[in-house]
Amino acid sequence: MFALVVSFGAYAQEASEQAEVSQKGVVPGAAEGAAQAASTGGLPVDDAAIVEAGDALFKNNCAVCHSAGSDVIVGPGLQGVNQRRSQEWLHSWIRNSQALIQSGDADAIAVYNEYNKQAMPSFNFTDAEITSILTYIEASASAAAVPATVGSDVAQAPGEGVGSDAIGAVGGYLDIVLVVLILVLIVLVVTLLLITSVLKNYLNTNRKLNEYDNEVVNQRFDFSKIYKSKAVRTLVVLIFVVVLLDLTWDTAMGIGIQEGYQPKQPIAFSHKLHAGEHQIDCNYCHTTVYKSKSASIPSANICMNCHSQIKKESPEIQKIYKAIERGQPIEWVRIHNLPDLSYFNHSQHTQVGGIECQTCHGPIQEMDVVYQYSPLTMGWCIDCHRETPLNTEGNGYYDKLVELHESSSKGAFTVSSNGGTECSKCHY
Repeated sequence: MFALVVSFGAYAQEASEQAEVSQKGVVPGAAEGAAQAASTGGLPVDDAAIVEAGDALFKNNCAVCHSAGSDVIVGPGLQGVNQRRSQEWLHSWIRNSQALIQSGDADAIAVYNEYNKQAMPSFNFTDAEITSILTYIEASASAAAVPATVGSDVAQAPGEGVGSDAIGAVGGYLDIVLVVLILVLIVLVVTLLLITSVLKNYLNTNRKLNEYDNEVVNQRFDFSKIYKSKAVRTLVVLIFVVVLLDLTWDTAMGIGIQEGYQPKQPIAFSHKLHAGEHQIDCNYCHTTVYKSKSASIPSANICMNCHSQIKKESPEIQKIYKAIERGQPIEWVRIHNLPDLSYFNHSQHTQVGGIECQTCHGPIQEMDVVYQYSPLTMGWCIDCHRETPLNTEGNGYYDKLVELHESSSKGAFTVSSNGGTECSKCHY
């Protein structure tokens, strides 16, 4: 892992300490596999536990400035780094790059000079943790080399594909019924006109009509009689009332729903660039998304972790500098906003439930300007709770509940099975 050219300051130290604490339960367990791989001169890329641990450490500490591929973000892409450098050198560099530079190591000095002499922070990682990061980089390169299978089944994320809001469905059905009625009326009118035309031709050709009958059969059609007819007027009024009721219903049921809401922000921040191209983990900016009720709004100092060195002259980045100079926060416009009567906890869904951000927020990594992707209505949430199965494996808390559920139901043990659709879960 080469020069991480942004000094994280206090935040980086806190992130490394959190990563060390949070990953201790995984990485040490994988240390034996890492040691075995080192003794054979390779990395244990087939050990899922080590790769997973390295993935978490990399995203929390490295992904802001490095990609696991060949793309240069702040520092160089790390694809092939295990082949370019020895494991011993990489461990020394990651743990304390400045000490390695001051020791006179030629490679370390060359890297330091190549990336504008920007110091990479020191990380208090164990050998097993560093090995897991390097293993993740190697595994990522191997995965990228394998072409995706066309037509392969993709595992669906929890909550993905959940049915639309029941209220919206009712409105859709009314629209369909209205269109069908109009089509049926048109068909009936055309059919009656065709029958009338056929009968008229038949009578004129095959019947000798007297003066009165001839006048009735061949009389000119008076269109004024149509709109003067009580039946036609009643039909028109009925259609108007149905359309008006349908529009009123859809409008009334859409109050408070802001699906598609896309306000202009004070700074043109692109999630497509940061979360998509540079693959910065959501947790880096929204630091409380896994441990708090809300996903925190990133402060200016988080932006400056990178932009104290990158694109400093950009007009948009200058807005961050001005906000810091004024001592005022950046006034971001809130997009996703649930009513006060509803309780929602991010950590309960992301940390405990393992729900991905994209399940509710959509393909955020593809959005230049973020918009509200999901309706976030009560019906939408309840549908998700009814259809999302709970992972109860290895958790004794659920043993009795699963046993009772299986004795009375053949369906999957979902969030709803655990009381996820009770009113008091969200309204109390």
